[in-house]
Amino acid sequence: MPKLKTVSQVRLAAESGAPPAVVPAAQKPATVVPLALKTPPLAARVLPVVRRVASMFVPPLIVTTLLLLVWEMACWSPTSSLPPPSRVWSEASDLILDPFFVAGSQDIGLGWRVLTSLQRVAIGFGLAAVAGVLIGAVVGQSVWAMRGFDPVFQVLRTVPPLAWLPISLAAFRDANPSAIFVIFITSIWPILINTAVGIRNIPQDYRNVARVLRLNHLEFFVKIMVPSAAPYIFTGLRIGIGLAWLAIVAAEMLTGGVGIGFFIWDAWNSSRLPDIVVALAYIGGVGFLLDRLVAGAAVLVTRGTASN
Repeated sequence: MPKLKTVSQVRLAAESGAPPAVVPAAQKPATVVPLALKTPPLAARVLPVVRRVASMFVPPLIVTTLLLLVWEMACWSPTSSLPPPSRVWSEASDLILDPFFVAGSQDIGLGWRVLTSLQRVAIGFGLAAVAGVLIGAVVGQSVWAMRGFDPVFQVLRTVPPLAWLPISLAAFRDANPSAIFVIFITSIWPILINTAVGIRNIPQDYRNVARVLRLNHLEFFVKIMVPSAAPYIFTGLRIGIGLAWLAIVAAEMLTGGVGIGFFIWDAWNSSRLPDIVVALAYIGGVGFLLDRLVAGAAVLVTRGTASN
């Protein structure tokens, strides 16, 4: 039976006795309701960051504050030979607040002295890094070279930095290259030894792949040796940068100049103990930043495989 769509058709069907057909209701288009994305409140997003930053900085601040309080109480007496933190601040605050002042050829801020020392460290440590990696790669590749040179390296690396200073002064007859040589000879040993150990620990599968691909010595060094030994190399670099910074401070105490080491020695001769304390804080802070810099480079190069 055909469906009746109009009123007249329904009426005619009723008069004729035919049952009326049900008129379907008009279908409305479906309404699309967008899903409401729940955006976390600002506090929920900021709170994890604040907690992470607080976990990094609050514990060192608490420990430093406690150490300063203990130091202040231990040296508060006027008869104490060491200055308390309050006296350090009152007598050497200009070195802390204005590290880059220039009042003469020798009367300059600790910031300029640190930069002068860092320049020598950059040259000496850079030479040690290049030479240490290259020599370590050669020694690590040969069992006979390792057996022959390892005892020599172990003996030379135990020589204190200041013991090399008379030899360097006799050889170069100048303070600046002598200090750079002391940095070089002090920092090269951990780089060289760690590189050699890293080369020795390259998996044999990598060496087999290099033979299959017929890599020459330069390609094997760049594509296989350096990436595989990178964690060991950067471990040596981190140890070397600490020794280099230690060596320059010790060498500058005797060679003179405008470095941070000579400043400490000059302050001692002038009985300015608060200035020495501030200089030690500068040395420790710069050493920490140098270590973090090398550690950050290790994470980027080795993709986190180097120890941090």
